[in-house]
Amino acid sequence: MPIQQSDVLYTAVATAENGRDGRVATDDGRLDVVVNPPKEMGGSGAGTNPEQLFAAGYSACFQGALGVVARQEGADVSGSTVTAKVGIGRNEDGFGIIVEISADIPHADEATARALLEKAHQVCPYSKATRGDVTVTLAR
Repeated sequence: MPIQQSDVLYTAVATAENGRDGRVATDDGRLDVVVNPPKEMGGSGAGTNPEQLFAAGYSACFQGALGVVARQEGADVSGSTVTAKVGIGRNEDGFGIIVEISADIPHADEATARALLEKAHQVCPYSKATRGDVTVTLAR
């Protein structure tokens, strides 16, 4: 269920100049990066790109969701890592993205780790935001 404006606890603000071949910065100055299309898409690859930024945000958010779920389940996710692979490619509407989330959870057996990933995918705000429009695969 979508949140209402009155429920917002924090709002990030970023402004892009020149789209995928320019610069993006946050209003507080903590993030200020050059963005360029990757070489695979005909760009210089000199800067970062929106897919890398999305992968960074998604992996951090999913790691946080994994921690929330682990606390609820009494599971140990200390030392765990979450990796997001974000791919971009052409589709019938122009372009689309696809995501693979993988996690290394050293203190959990395979079944527990898989269950934690599934539960984290249900509560992660990035997963909720992409549900229905982006194919997200969970892997271990």
